[in-house]
Amino acid sequence: MSAARRVGIDVGGTKCLAVALDADGAVVGEARRATPKGPAAIIDTLVELATELGPAATLGVGVPGLVTRDGTLRAAPNLVDISDFQVGSLLRDRLGTDVEVDNDATCAAVAEWQLGAGRGADDMVMVTLGTGIGGGIVANGRLVRGINGFAGEIGHMVIDPNGPPCPCGRRGCWERYASGSGLGRLARDAAAAHRLDAVVAMAGGVDQVRGEHVAEAARQGDAAAMEVCDEFGRWVALGLVNLANVLDPGLFVLGGGLAASVDLFGEPITRWFGELLYAPHLRPHPRLVFADMAERAGAIGAALLPGVHRP
Repeated sequence: MSAARRVGIDVGGTKCLAVALDADGAVVGEARRATPKGPAAIIDTLVELATELGPAATLGVGVPGLVTRDGTLRAAPNLVDISDFQVGSLLRDRLGTDVEVDNDATCAAVAEWQLGAGRGADDMVMVTLGTGIGGGIVANGRLVRGINGFAGEIGHMVIDPNGPPCPCGRRGCWERYASGSGLGRLARDAAAAHRLDAVVAMAGGVDQVRGEHVAEAARQGDAAAMEVCDEFGRWVALGLVNLANVLDPGLFVLGGGLAASVDLFGEPITRWFGELLYAPHLRPHPRLVFADMAERAGAIGAALLPGVHRP
């Protein structure tokens, strides 16, 4: 059985999720742990997860941030005390086996490209909308990784140089507007302007307002909350349009935690995309679809890494 099993682990800001796949790509095992602080504790957790899922032919790991081609995590704004973290070599030493390491959003892109909503696409951009924004790019049927392995850090496109500070050290990054935390910031701004009084009452104060409060109120028909959802859809679409202008993909796959709210955000994102796209009446529009694999995408993609050519 171990010859056919493939294990993948997705390291997130709050949890590490591991899955085991059989030869057909079906999930046959799953384990999770809270993400600890510091590189030594993270390696211990990854070893525990790999061991718990049992013998496997291959192991892949997805981590958030700038990942070199040799599996070193150079920078990770959403992890504590992490820089120049040699994930690949440390795991190889501990486990005595080869380990493939890549960016977590690139792993999610592999999963959707190979088994999910992007299956069969030769030109695709995966956009993960979670606490931040990550990305993975497929062009001409191959992963795009860049000379160092850093391609796909789309959340750190600056769309407003005077915008709010980002954990990466700059201001106005796309993920400050179009991620889950970005939705929360937009909601608190609206609440401070007394546009979301019902949401503030629900949350227990302006400072307590989160994206999920806006989503709940919008589903209940609150007009002000629906306006915030529309504003959020515009910010998402703006970044997608920038990517379309640079890459001209045939398909965008939108994943991450916000993919579960397609009922709220699917229409405004699509509408704004059509309005903001350069020469929209003179070109085919990329398709916008939502991901199939939910929270497992990163771990499944990590498990698939060893079988995917990564130029």
